[in-house]
Amino acid sequence: MDLAKHVRSVPDFPIEGINFKDITTLLKNPEALRAAIDELAAPYMDAPPDLIVAVEARGFVFATAMAYLLGCGFAPVRKPGKLPAATASETYELEYGSDEVQIHVDAISEGSRVLIVDDLLATGGTAAATASLVEQLGGEVYGMAFLIELDFLNGRAKLGDREIMALIHYDAE
Repeated sequence: MDLAKHVRSVPDFPIEGINFKDITTLLKNPEALRAAIDELAAPYMDAPPDLIVAVEARGFVFATAMAYLLGCGFAPVRKPGKLPAATASETYELEYGSDEVQIHVDAISEGSRVLIVDDLLATGGTAAATASLVEQLGGEVYGMAFLIELDFLNGRAKLGDREIMALIHYDAE
């Protein structure tokens, strides 16, 4: 299935000059949603991770379904003030500002193989911050899976030699 056909571009959102890739049109289509989850999980079926982590909110949609398919756990990475127990934090840069993510300090067991899942790889800041949190807590980044990659922003450059896969690629805005 051509998943890109189900993604809507919204110009000048959230600020002028950004061409936002809106996945709500993909999410409302049962066949496209199923295909996206199946394709994201497929490379890991024979050797599943111990845990999937994802950044709120759209990453949760794919990550929890993938965790179910792969028979592994899920841990949320959230914005500050959203998690009720002790957290580790990491600040990162967005293509239009900066932000911070947090994870519970007990979310990852030492030596766990962790798959990071998100809907979008843009500048790589969110993914790099999430990888840093995983490693701070003693986990190993097993791989990174994204629905969309904005290749023209070169986000992979911030992620080192980690295994990265994306289903939809955009070469230009």
